[in-house]
Amino acid sequence: MANTAAAKVAIVYHSGYGHTAVVADNVAQGVRDAGADAIVLKVEGFDQDFDPLLDAIGGADAVIFGSPTYMGDVSAPFKAFIDATSKPWMTGAWKDKLAAGFTNSLSLSGDKLNTLTSLSVLAAQHGMVWVGTGLPPGAALGDVSPQGINRIGSSLGVMAQSDNVGPDIAPPSGDRETARLLGERVGAAAIRWIRGAEKIELSVAA
Repeated sequence: MANTAAAKVAIVYHSGYGHTAVVADNVAQGVRDAGADAIVLKVEGFDQDFDPLLDAIGGADAVIFGSPTYMGDVSAPFKAFIDATSKPWMTGAWKDKLAAGFTNSLSLSGDKLNTLTSLSVLAAQHGMVWVGTGLPPGAALGDVSPQGINRIGSSLGVMAQSDNVGPDIAPPSGDRETARLLGERVGAAAIRWIRGAEKIELSVAA
């Protein structure tokens, strides 16, 4: 029987210059804050062996995908990872896992919605259940400054923006907190997801 204390959330991401890695780290912190285990998996490049990442994701209850937005879509290394997921797709191994996503780019827009759409379509093809930010836009909260929560106003996933400075400075605090909140939401959802599965198992056993 599933154990709610062992809810596992995999964060699989690529980062070209370190900024998206900062977002991933904050997502992972949110997962831990929710009481779930965060498994951070980095896509290094085109020619790596993706099997260890795929195996780790197979043992997780939820997956949060992350990629920088390059030329209006996911980065090429992350696309190589996406293509490698055809292995679990063929067996339905990720069906009914929770999924979410995040992205980062230099521009406020940068066509980041297209990247999140690519990530959500990936999840849909695997039969996963997508979890959005659940946050109102920063404009509704009255703060679209770099310190504002969800300042870019994304519902599908986290959109972070990094100026052309080091990852010790960018993305700003508001984007980092938005990422943490997504991780916290997915971590809490994964715990509930397992708890629901336990109730079904108990009902069937009775």
